[in-house]
Amino acid sequence: MHSDINKDNLMVSMADNLVVLRKKFGLTQAKLADKIGIGRQTLIDIEKKKRPMTWNTFVALLLVFRANCGTSDLLDYFGIYTIELNNYLTSSDSVSND
Repeated sequence: MHSDINKDNLMVSMADNLVVLRKKFGLTQAKLADKIGIGRQTLIDIEKKKRPMTWNTFVALLLVFRANCGTSDLLDYFGIYTIELNNYLTSSDSVSND
């Protein structure tokens, strides 16, 4: 298991910056929710911090936002996408532990 990352902190940081990232990408709540396979109300609840984000939702959001230059840079700036997270996601251990 990797102790280099704290999934809870990463998910909270993503939730804290979700509105900014979504608007920078130019997506509505409905379009982003559809892209990552969750309901719009679930996304609204995550944005309003009424519902915690799951790791699967975090990874889906990460993939969407990493694909866009503007939001990819923001993920780096906000400290959400780090070298440690990259190493964790690209290691074979992350597949077997989750």
